[in-house]
Amino acid sequence: MVATAATASFIPVPSPDTGRGKPTKFDVDSVNLGGLRHKQGKGRLQVKAHTQASPKAKGTVVEDDLPSSSSSSSLSHAPRTFINQLPDWSMLLAAITTVFLAAEKQWMMLDWKPRRPDLLVDPFGIGKIVQDGLVFRQNFSIRSYEIGADKTASIDTIMNHLQETALNHVKTAGLLGDGFGSTPEMCKKNLIWVVTRMQVMIDKYPTWGDVVQVDTWVSASGKNGMRRDWLVRDIKTGEIYARASSVWVMMNKHSRRLSKIPEEVRGEICHYFVDSAPVVEEDNRKLPKLDDTANFIRTGLSPRWNDLDVNQHVNNVKYVGWILESAPQTLLESHELCAMTLEYRRECGRNSVLDSLTDVSGADIGNLADGGRFECKHLLRLEDGAEIVRGRTGWRPKPGNNLGVLSQITAENI
Repeated sequence: MVATAATASFIPVPSPDTGRGKPTKFDVDSVNLGGLRHKQGKGRLQVKAHTQASPKAKGTVVEDDLPSSSSSSSLSHAPRTFINQLPDWSMLLAAITTVFLAAEKQWMMLDWKPRRPDLLVDPFGIGKIVQDGLVFRQNFSIRSYEIGADKTASIDTIMNHLQETALNHVKTAGLLGDGFGSTPEMCKKNLIWVVTRMQVMIDKYPTWGDVVQVDTWVSASGKNGMRRDWLVRDIKTGEIYARASSVWVMMNKHSRRLSKIPEEVRGEICHYFVDSAPVVEEDNRKLPKLDDTANFIRTGLSPRWNDLDVNQHVNNVKYVGWILESAPQTLLESHELCAMTLEYRRECGRNSVLDSLTDVSGADIGNLADGGRFECKHLLRLEDGAEIVRGRTGWRPKPGNNLGVLSQITAENI
C-alpha cells in the first residue's frame, strides 16, 4: 500500500493535446514531483531523461537536444516509449518506501498489547519489596525441565526458588556485597551466611506452566541467628503451595568457624526484621542418628564442580537430592514428599565422598505402595562417619491422576 501510493506521486500526466493529431511533447514543467514543481531557468533544477531527451517537432525533421552528435545518433534509433522518457526516481522511491515501512513497524510495536491476561504477569522479573518494605515478592513460571514424571515440580525446584528469593531480597534491599548474600559489613569481616536448620511443608505441587508467587521475610532468631520464612502461592487463585522456615548463622569464610553477629552487621539488617511467628510450626522432635542398620544405604556420592556455590561449599539444595538418593524407589513412585526437616551439621567440600542412609519408620518395606502416610529418617555422612545432614521427611500418596501416569511408565519399563 505504501509503495503504491509513493509510486503514484511520480507518474507524469500526459499533455491534454495528446490524441488531437499533434506531436506529443513531454512537458516536465507540468509534473508534480511530490509537492515540488520544477521550473526552468538559470540556477534551477534541470531534469533530463537518462535515455533520450524530449523531441521537438519542426516540420518533418526531428531534432534532439543532446549535445553529443554521436550519442544522439545512436540513441535516435532506439524506440521511444513512455517509460524511457521518465526520470530515474527508483533510488528515491526505495528510500521513501523504507522509511514508511520502518515507521509502520515502530507504530505496530508501540501499539502492541497482550491479548491474554496471564501475559500481563512478568514471571521473569527480579521481584519487588512489598508491605512497608519488609516482605520481598517474586514470581516464577514452572518450566518443562523443572517437572518430573508425575507432571509436577520437583522438591529441588521449590528449594531453588526459596534460595533465589532470599538472595534477591538482599540484593533489592541494597545490602548485597561481594558474597553469597553477604552485606557490605559482612564482606569487610569475611563473614558469610550458612543455614543450620530448614523446615518445609508442601501442601500441593505446582505443575508445568503454573506461575507461583513467593513471599519471603526475615526475623531475629536468638542472639546470633536470623530466621527466614517463605510462603509459596498460586498467583491466580492464592492457593498455598508450600511454606518454609529456616535458621541462619554467620561463619568466617577463612577459618570456617561460626561467628557472632557483629554490631555493624546487626545495624544493617535489623531494620528489615519482622516481628512474627514462624510460618511453619516448629518440629522440636530430636532427629536421631542413623547407622549401618538403616533400611536403605547409598554409598559413593561425591560433589561435582557445578554443585559448589560462590562460597566454595556445596549448595544446600544439593543435599536434598543426595538424601533422596537412598529413598526406596517404590516410595518415590507411589508417594510424594509433603514435609521435610533438615539439620545441617557441617559443610561438604569439593573432594568429599558421602553415604546416604534412609530408614522408613513403622512400615512394611515390601508393601510401601499400598500404605498411607510414611515418615523417613535420613543421614548424610562422610566416609569417615562425620555427619553432614540429619533429616526427617513425611510422605503421602500421590493424587490419582499422577498415579495413572506412573503406572503407565512403570509398565512400559517392564
